[in-house]
Amino acid sequence: MLLTITNSRYPATDLSFLLHKHPAKVQSVDIVNGKAHVFYPEVSEEKCTCAILLDMDPVGLVRNSDGNAFALDQYVNDRPYVASSFMASAISKGFSSALNGNCKARPELVDTPLQLEVQLSVLSIRGGEPVLQQLFEPLGYHLTATRHPLDPHFPEWGNSRYFTVTLKHTITLQALLAHLYVLIPVMDNEKHYWVNEDEVTKLMNKGKGWLEQHPARELIVRRYLRNQHKLSNEALAAMTILEDAPVVEKEPTQRLHDVRLQAVSDEIARLPATSVIDLGCGEGRLIKLLLENKQLQRITGMDVSAYSLEIAKRRLKLDKMTDSQRKRINLLQGSLLYRDKRLQGYDVAALVEVIEHLDEDRLLALERNVFNEIQPDTVVLTTPNKEWNITFTADEKEMRHSDHRFEWTRAEFSAWCEHIREAYIYTYEIKPLGEEMEAIGAPSQMAIFTKQ
Repeated sequence: MLLTITNSRYPATDLSFLLHKHPAKVQSVDIVNGKAHVFYPEVSEEKCTCAILLDMDPVGLVRNSDGNAFALDQYVNDRPYVASSFMASAISKGFSSALNGNCKARPELVDTPLQLEVQLSVLSIRGGEPVLQQLFEPLGYHLTATRHPLDPHFPEWGNSRYFTVTLKHTITLQALLAHLYVLIPVMDNEKHYWVNEDEVTKLMNKGKGWLEQHPARELIVRRYLRNQHKLSNEALAAMTILEDAPVVEKEPTQRLHDVRLQAVSDEIARLPATSVIDLGCGEGRLIKLLLENKQLQRITGMDVSAYSLEIAKRRLKLDKMTDSQRKRINLLQGSLLYRDKRLQGYDVAALVEVIEHLDEDRLLALERNVFNEIQPDTVVLTTPNKEWNITFTADEKEMRHSDHRFEWTRAEFSAWCEHIREAYIYTYEIKPLGEEMEAIGAPSQMAIFTKQ
C-alpha cells in the first residue's frame, strides 16, 4: 500500500522540512507486523513528492491475530495490500512531528497552507465513492476516485470496494495528516487493534478544529470507534460542548461559543454570588473563566459524560493546583433530569447551550429539577436563536447541530421564559448574544432568571 504527498507551492521542498525527512535518504520505521518506508520519488523547487510505502508481513498478521476470525480469512485477506489502520499508524510514526504541528527548523511553515495532492493506492472504502465524498468534500478537498474491478479478466463479476484516490487541497500539512489519520480507518471501517478509551482521546486530539462541525461527524465517530456505543456516545457528547454550530463569525478571532461563555461569566460576575454550579459543564471552559472571579468560593461542574469530565480535569489542571485552589472546584457526574441533592445550595446555576439537546417532552423534567428542586437564586441559560440559521442554510428544518432536538425562535424562547415565570417563583430578562442583525436577531439568546 502506497501513500504519496506532493507539494506544488514554491519552494516545494518546504515539504521536507515539515516532514522532518531528508529527501536524499530512505528511512524506515517499524509498525505492527511490518515496516513503513519513507522516500522521495521527486524533488525540485517546483514539485516535491514524499511517499510512504507499507511492507506488511502476512505471516506475522496470522501469528498475531486474535484467533477469532474465520480460519481461511487469516490467510486470504486484503490487509497486507490496502490502506487501512496500518497506514494510519504509519502516518503517526513516520510523520509524527508534522502530525503534531512541530517544525524546529522552519516553525513558520506549520501554519502555512501548501498546494497539496495526495494519492492513495489502494483504499478500501465500505460504502463506495458516496462515502468518500461525504467525508472529504465538506473539508474542501477536490477528489477523483478510480474504482477497481474484482477481476479485470471477469468484468461480469462487477466492481470491488477498492479505489485509487487522489485528493487535492490548499491546506496546512498538519491538517491534511490529521484528516488522513482519522478518515482512512473510517473508510475501511476496520482496525487492526482493540479499541478502548484511549481511542477517544486520539480522536478528540486529531479531530480538534474540524470534526466538531463535520456534517458526517456521527458516521466518523462511530466507525472510528468500531461502533462501540458507549465510547461513541461519550465522544459525541464531548464534541457537542466543544462546538455548537457551523456559524461563520464576522470576528474570526472569537468563536460564537467563546462569546456565549464570556457573556455568562460576565453576568455571573455582576451578581453578589459566592457559589456557582455549571449544569452540563462539558470540558470545563466556563469553569476556567469563573475561576478568575475571586468572589466565587465554590464552583461545581456537572455533566452526564464521564469522558467530558476527564477532559475538564486536564483543562483545569486540577492536579497542579494548590490545596486552596483545588477546594474551590468540584466536578460531578450526573443528569439534569433527576433529583440530586448534590446540586442544591448554590447561588447561581448556569446552563450554556444545554436545553436544545433534550427532547422537548423531557424539557419539563429539566425545568422542574432546576426551578423547583435546585432553586438557585439566579439561573443563567443560553440557547441558539433559530432565526439566525438563515445566514448559513436555506433549509428551514436544518438545525445547527445533529444532536439538537429543537431550536427556538426569539418568540418561542420568550414564550418558554414566560411559562417559567408563571409556573415557578422566578422573573426573567432576555439578552441577545453575538452581533444582532435586523429582522433575525443575534446568533444566540440568554435568559437571566431571578428568584422572587
